[in-house]
Amino acid sequence: MEEKKIYEGTPSQWTNTKVFVLCGLFCWLIIPVFVALYHYFLLKCTKTTITTKRIIVERGLFSKRTDEILLKRVTDTKLFEPFLLRLVGLSNLTIYSTDKTRGELFVDAIHNGKQVWDDLRMAVEAERKEVREFEQRFV
Repeated sequence: MEEKKIYEGTPSQWTNTKVFVLCGLFCWLIIPVFVALYHYFLLKCTKTTITTKRIIVERGLFSKRTDEILLKRVTDTKLFEPFLLRLVGLSNLTIYSTDKTRGELFVDAIHNGKQVWDDLRMAVEAERKEVREFEQRFV
């Protein structure tokens, strides 16, 4: 089966609302402006890609770190829609896996969360089925 993209994007800046409001109130101190810029670019430099085979998360402002979880290792997923994010059409997705380096992965503030969640669930099931068929051939 060919690898296809299910989702690719960065978290919404709505998650930085509290930081931006506080920094806006104290912007006359100058330092909060730099704090707000740091949080803005930190979120902007986080990229999540979900395909039919794996989940890739790239993070980092100056140094990049890339994490990967194979879908065959995903054990469960959870969709959470907080009230304020739901008002602007965003959701949080939590992915649980048996991966030793990253047991839980949080994908925050994504658009079309229900659609991504359903597509991810179907891709995980397809991947598990493919792995079971592969194992049965060699048993």
